[in-house]
Amino acid sequence: MRPLGRLNSDARRSWVEALDTRVDDLFALLRGKPIADRLFYTASALGDFGLLWLALGLVRILRGRPGDTRAGLRAVVATGLESVLVNVGVKSLFRRRRPRPMAAHPLPFRQPITSSFPSGHATAAFCAASLLAEGQERAPVYYALATVVALSRVHTKIHHASDVVGGIAIGVMLGRLGRRIAPLNRPAGGAWRKAGPALIQADGGGA
Repeated sequence: MRPLGRLNSDARRSWVEALDTRVDDLFALLRGKPIADRLFYTASALGDFGLLWLALGLVRILRGRPGDTRAGLRAVVATGLESVLVNVGVKSLFRRRRPRPMAAHPLPFRQPITSSFPSGHATAAFCAASLLAEGQERAPVYYALATVVALSRVHTKIHHASDVVGGIAIGVMLGRLGRRIAPLNRPAGGAWRKAGPALIQADGGGA
């Protein structure tokens, strides 16, 4: 009789494999369709090395509007840090095999050699989207771009669906952490200096 822990592990593995197979079957209906191939292969290429997110961050920096410079710089720095953390750190802990490669790709494609879990494209996409979308009316656009980039890794058969789900979860967590570490609306030092004496006087001169 197998231990309970082994049974639970097998059950989780079976559930994950079922998810991966089901999602891959859905994308099999799209593979070979010119429009779908162009969309997802382009998105995958733009996601290489976080290029799309670095570009969007630089655009925000160059706009120079209030809050844009800090938001853009925050996204650029986070993209670099996330890449090191995921590709050097997290992936080395799992060493998961990638899906069976396609016989031939319809468009130019870069073949990575790192572990399959988690998807670095998905992690970078949702980390950057979380940071760039904060306080923006166009927030849905950032998340839509992130979703297409993440799904492109399943379409190109370079990641399992569960790799992408894991990458999205990690990316969202890193994005939220980035928001806390480097908030956009941090009070300026000058404002605190002006308010300080008034607060002390209202408090009776301090302790």
